[in-house]
Amino acid sequence: MTSRYHDQHEVSRCLRVDHAGEVGARRIYEGQLAVLGAHPVAEEIRHMRDQEQEHLDTFSALLNDYEVRPSLLSPFWNGAGFMLGAVTAAMGPKAAMACTIAVEEVIGTHYDRQAKSLKNEDDLVETLERFRDEELEHRDIAKDHDGEDAIGYPIMRRVIQAGCRVAIKLAERV
Repeated sequence: MTSRYHDQHEVSRCLRVDHAGEVGARRIYEGQLAVLGAHPVAEEIRHMRDQEQEHLDTFSALLNDYEVRPSLLSPFWNGAGFMLGAVTAAMGPKAAMACTIAVEEVIGTHYDRQAKSLKNEDDLVETLERFRDEELEHRDIAKDHDGEDAIGYPIMRRVIQAGCRVAIKLAERV
């Protein structure tokens, strides 16, 4: 196996999972807005959703540029993301923010690892680092809106993060 093949395989895997993750992330925020659209926190949720849409648009273009197919599970991420957002929002704004903290911590770490492993892909690394910073900004917004004070936060965080890690592994392969 040549290093070029290895790099292309790694890039393809990264783009596939990142695109899938942004499908899910955008839908989490849409689910939250379906429940909390009139709540004062909705403006922050819209801001985060709009950034996720930009990330999704970027990864969609990169899939085309690199000729990588999206995850075959994208319809699942679409539905699961909306449900996760709507269910946590139905538990209240603090629970919605707890969900955001949990998801964005995992994604921030995920993008950071990818940026380090793809060090020879300068433009892609720059994109991943910018998106990582925006995901961590979302985490911080959620903390500022009392997400850590949600009832059952430690358990909710662990469960959501475990689900995110499983979703990452699946989307890399399928």
